[in-house]
Parts: sequence; C-alpha cells; structure tokens
Amino acid sequence: MLVSEILAIKGKVLFTIAPNRSIAEAVEIMNEQDVGSLVVFSRGAMVGMLTFRQVLQAVQKGGADWQALTVEDVMLRDPLTAAPGMEMDELRRLMVEHHQRYLPVMEDHTLLGVVSFHDVAKAVLEEQSFENRMLKNYIRNWPASEDEER
Repeated sequence: MLVSEILAIKGKVLFTIAPNRSIAEAVEIMNEQDVGSLVVFSRGAMVGMLTFRQVLQAVQKGGADWQALTVEDVMLRDPLTAAPGMEMDELRRLMVEHHQRYLPVMEDHTLLGVVSFHDVAKAVLEEQSFENRMLKNYIRNWPASEDEER
C-alpha cells in the first residue's frame, strides 16, 4: 500500500496555522478539530509542524505563561516528509525510527496531506481485512482435485 492510498482512505482535510499565532490558539484549533497536529505555513510554504508533543513542551517551557508563546517558538522545524509514492512499510519505518507520529505528505513543494500513525494502523487493518476476505473466498471456492472427483 502506498502513502497516496492511505491519504485516499483518510481524506485530505488539512489543518494549518501561521507561525506567529499563539500556542493557546493552536490548542483551541487542535481541540475543536480533534487533531494531534497542525502544519505551520508561512507565505504559502510549510515551515514546520506543531504536534501535541511540542504543545506539552511549550507548557513545560513557558510555565504559567505558556499561552503567550508562539507556534514558531516551539514548532518542529523542517519535519521529515513522506512522498505519495512511498510504500507503507517504509513510512512506518521512518515514523518509528524518528519518533514522529505525524508526517506531512509532500509532492515537490505541494502539501498533499498529513498521515498519522493512527492512519497507518487503520490502513493496515483495512488491508488485512481485505486480504482475509479474499483468502476465505478462495478457500470456499477451492477447485476440486481429480482424486476428489472420482
């Protein structure tokens, strides 16, 4: 399965934020949209990612004034990205090795979407379920051997 197929299953809704916005605004968007990451855009280009991990680090770093920190203060700069033609196994390896639960999917300089570890797990389950149904159907319709026909 390819990353582009995972995006097709997930859908391509994107949630973005500007780097000069406050962490409090980012938290509000993440809660309202029930997402764990926001892509940070400036002047039409991706400049970083903000995930719940960076938000927790901001809370620790900022203390009582954490809400005044900006997205730019705590975002992950130049995050790893996935290509739409990347195989799912390579995507999983990349996510695990680099401890990134969210990866932007880029084609040249165009953001196509964001895949999460949850999206990958869901795609694996759907793929396994499909293969399971196909195998059961094949077994049910197993051709009779010559010995059985006699």
